[in-house]
Amino acid sequence: MQTSVGGDEGLGPMLQRKESFSLLSSSEKWLFSGEPSSKRVKPLSRVTSLASLIPPVKAAPLKRIGQTLQRSISFRSDCRPEIIAPRPWSRQIAPAITKRRDSKLWSETFDVGLGHMLSSKEIKRQEAIFELSQGEQDLIEDLKLAKKAYHDPMLKLSIMTEHELNQIFGTLDSLIPLHEDLLSRLREARKPDGSTDHMGHILVDWLPCLEIYNSYCSNQVAAKALLDHKKQDHRVHDFLQRCLESPFSRKLDLWNFLDIPRSRLVKYPLLLREILKHTPNEHPDRQHLHHAINMIQSIMADINTQTGESECRYYKERLLYLESGQRDLLIDSSRILSCHGELKNNRGVKLHVFLFQDVLVVTRAVTQNEQLCYQLYRQPIPVRDLQWEDLQDGEIRLGGSIRGAFSNNERTKNFFRVVFRSGGQLQTHCFQASDAFNKQQWLNCIRQAKEAVGSAESDPRFPSVQTACQDRARPCSDIMMDTTDASADLSTECPPMHLTDITVTPVKV
Repeated sequence: MQTSVGGDEGLGPMLQRKESFSLLSSSEKWLFSGEPSSKRVKPLSRVTSLASLIPPVKAAPLKRIGQTLQRSISFRSDCRPEIIAPRPWSRQIAPAITKRRDSKLWSETFDVGLGHMLSSKEIKRQEAIFELSQGEQDLIEDLKLAKKAYHDPMLKLSIMTEHELNQIFGTLDSLIPLHEDLLSRLREARKPDGSTDHMGHILVDWLPCLEIYNSYCSNQVAAKALLDHKKQDHRVHDFLQRCLESPFSRKLDLWNFLDIPRSRLVKYPLLLREILKHTPNEHPDRQHLHHAINMIQSIMADINTQTGESECRYYKERLLYLESGQRDLLIDSSRILSCHGELKNNRGVKLHVFLFQDVLVVTRAVTQNEQLCYQLYRQPIPVRDLQWEDLQDGEIRLGGSIRGAFSNNERTKNFFRVVFRSGGQLQTHCFQASDAFNKQQWLNCIRQAKEAVGSAESDPRFPSVQTACQDRARPCSDIMMDTTDASADLSTECPPMHLTDITVTPVKV
């Protein structure tokens, strides 16, 4: 998928910009192109020695933790790696045979004969408890693997600095003893025959420890951005690629391992409800399980809030203002980022649009000091004054005119319009989403944001920030309609939009 950064002339000081980016997922094959280097060819033994420096790890297949759960956030690849030319000494490595971690059942692990003494419901309860315990063991193994196979070798080989690794891995080290403690308690509660009578009190006592996830999850947006940026370095890319092709990785990249704790956190309510479902009404664990479910939901809501605020701060800090008049109190006071992603206007210019709780900000992605930033493209638009319109496919002409043009052309699909009027000034944008689904997601986010602002203004207990800003003068020198001639090319592929849910959803990172 190729994206390019386009922009208008005369919007202010020019910043260094990458002309194109390449975004490749870990599941795709890396396609390299480039001229042969004139450098001296290094012996192959020097290259293959890199793999020998990776500590041996148990190559157990992976059970994708929380794979059936809907992710509450899609991490953005803000620093898109460039296509890297192959080194002359590189060689194709045969794909490793990868096995998946087999699902273990309680009834298959312990004495089968015990099953004849238990009811069907009790067997299901034991299976659910065992799944909780086995999931902890799998999580611990994966966290240790991330440290032993990725963090430690990259530090030893000076592939990344200690500071960079600390930012990418965050507080991962502190999660290992936390989950080892729960696993130890669950095993101690298990009787010699493999069954467990009481475990609800263990969860009630242990769950408050999950507060430590606040710092880990809040760091993930910055960690992902730095990791994507570092992948542009040949040494980092080569190391991670070799790990991906090694059996121990199970075809998962580094970020998959770093995201496993978040996935596990989201799964706890489901696991506890499954245990509760098969626990008899008279069993003492029922009260403990109800309490534990309420506890984990409260903890996750708190983590969700703090993570969302951290993400919002991260992007606000990367906004570039070409003039002081573009600064807006509505941006500074925002604590919620409702959604953001790449859209194209009707001239084919790719823009990165942010919808904060009270203001819509249209930007262009630029590179400054080797860091991806977002330069304001137009004046921020208050949500309360924003008007939007869903444009039917084929309704917009490539110069901004409406009705009938190019009705059968893919380039005129999935458009919507945003309009802002202030006094005698007009600012309008015709945005094109990558597909109909993303277009609808954007419209839903805008609609919900306007409803939230309206509700806040109608409640005297919660005065809106916009009330304090409504009389604020806004420079309008660069406010204009997005118009151009009909020959503009919109054939360039538009990358998928990434959304952050407006409503509170389980654990956003």
